[in-house]
Parts: sequence; structure tokens; C-alpha cells
Amino acid sequence: MIKFRDEIKDLKAYRPGKPIEDVKKEYGLKEVIKLASNENPMGTSEKVKEKLIKSIDNLAIYPDGNTTILKDELAKKLDLKPEQILPSSGSDEMVDMISKTFINKGDEVIMADITFPRYISTAIMMGGIPKIVPLKNWTYDLNGMINAITKNTKLIWICNPNNPTGTMFSEKELLNFLEKVPENIIVVYDEAYREYVTRDDYPKDNLKLLKKYSNLIIMRTFSKMYGLAALRVGYTMASEEIIENINKIRGPFNVNSLAQIAAVEALKDNEFVESCYRINKEGKEYLYNEFDKLNLEYAPSETNHIFVNVNIDSEEIFIELQKRGLIIRPITGTWIRVTIGTEEQNKKFITLLKEVLSN
Repeated sequence: MIKFRDEIKDLKAYRPGKPIEDVKKEYGLKEVIKLASNENPMGTSEKVKEKLIKSIDNLAIYPDGNTTILKDELAKKLDLKPEQILPSSGSDEMVDMISKTFINKGDEVIMADITFPRYISTAIMMGGIPKIVPLKNWTYDLNGMINAITKNTKLIWICNPNNPTGTMFSEKELLNFLEKVPENIIVVYDEAYREYVTRDDYPKDNLKLLKKYSNLIIMRTFSKMYGLAALRVGYTMASEEIIENINKIRGPFNVNSLAQIAAVEALKDNEFVESCYRINKEGKEYLYNEFDKLNLEYAPSETNHIFVNVNIDSEEIFIELQKRGLIIRPITGTWIRVTIGTEEQNKKFITLLKEVLSN
């Protein structure tokens, strides 16, 4: 009889949303809009696409396993040493690698209850014990996390702004939190949505914190604002010691050649980023206004998605909207997460939402 590791017996495989083509086929639809996965509705920079087209003749050659050019470009942009940066195949791979690097069986790992689900699955995978601290007003309860620390705490996950609620905590709150965390506990600060933040009190210049807090790890991604979700590329910053040890368990050639090329080019296209920021901000304000008209409660978002209470079961509204050609993400109870799309997509979503709610 085959035996599997005890740590994975209660894990559930990640359940991705249905591909657009599958939804079309199932419901006989000609058009489907996907607002479920926080992808950039503006697509990818044209400059990045042009660079990729010129690079496809080298697909038979292995990628640079050291991601040298990408690390050098990031180091220059961020004023860090290349040895402090480690690219990965999206944030998902880095979450796995961090857990594999630090978590031993029986270690406690602190995280929020409604946040990026990979945090808890990788902790369990490594035999860690998740310590769940509920959100307060859909926002991280940092004081609650401090109070949850014990002698067995190994690592704390914080996501700012948070996925799926879109809420954030301020620079003052982050600094106060870091001061209270013992230096032997790793703090992983995931800021996948930082480029969308509009509030002035967000910790925008937090790389300076790496010099003060040797236990801090900062994660970023090219999947959201830069529109490279299909290529799977993110990067992590920490002390040279931490990066060196995470790198020991990294698989060879984990970031493919096209992803490396696209990421380097994406860093240069500030005009594309500024355009996406503006369109997202306008879309968010439009959706807020429509939700207010419908008397729907929502969490204030600093991301490219909104967490909204539709007052009926989230799975039910997910199915009803999908039948009509629009995909959102059911989260918990009557709360859904909807990606902020283009002007046309946002208007279509509101039209279909009103139709479903009225029925």
C-alpha cells in the first residue's frame, strides 16, 4: 500500500477558476469576461511584447539559472545588492521556498484568516502549526498577531495590501509591528499590489527597513501591475544571508528566459504603469459609486480588486454571473472579490450584477 506524508493528508489542491473557453462551451456563450484573478485588464506593455517577439529564437537554450541581468536591473532600480534579491516563478513558488527554508515540524506560523491561501497550505505541508489571527474590519490585526507570538513561533505572514480584501495598514503600523516582533522570528511582507496603492500613509519606502530588521523578507511580483501573470515571475528581497539560504533549495532554471526578458523590459516602461494606475483608480471610484447606489457594503481597496458583500450566497452569485458570461471569485459567506476591469468590463459587471440581484 502506498503511503503519503501525513502533512499532506488534509491539504486540498488549489482550485483554479474555470478557463474562459470552458465557460463559453458550458453555457453556449460567445463572450466571457474574467474578473476573478486580479489580472491586469490592460494586458501587457507593447514594449515588452516587442522584446519577447525578438527573443523567441532562443527557446532551445536553457535560461540563465542565476537570473543575472534581472537581478542587476532590480538592484540598480532598488538600490540593493544583487545578492539581496532572488527572482522566482511568481510569488507562489517563493512562498513554498520560504516555508521549506524556515519551517520545521511543530513550528508555529502566524497568519490572517482571510488572506493569500498559499501561506497556510505551505505551512501545513512542512508540518508547521498555523496560528490564525482573524481580520478586524477586513484589515490585518497586527496587535493580535503580536499577542499570538509564543516561544514556538517561527514565521509571520503579512500581506499589504491584503488579498482578497484589498485593505491596507499604514507605515506607522508596520514600524510599530516590526519593533515588537522578536528578531529570531521571520516576518514575510508580501506587497504584490503595492503599485496600485493610492493612500499616502502606505509604507512605500520600506526597502530601507531591510537594513534595520535582519528578520524581514519582502516579496513583490510582475503578475499584477506589469501584466506578466502568464510568465510567472516575482522577486524577493532580504539580507544576503536569508537569500543565500533560500537559494539553496531553489530549483535550477526556475524563472524561464522569456519571463526574465519581459521583467527587465517591464521595469523600463513607466508610462504603461502610470496608465494602468490611473485606469484602475478611475474604475475603483466608478464601482464604489455603483455599490453605494445598490447599498452594498464593500471594503476600502488599495489594490486592483474590491471585496464586496452582495447579500446573497457568494457561490450562488458566482454561478449566476458565470451563466451570463462574467467570472468573479466567491470568497466567504455573501462576500465576493471582483477584479477592477476596463471601463467597458466594469459597466458590464454592474449591469449583470443588478440583473442577478433583482432576480
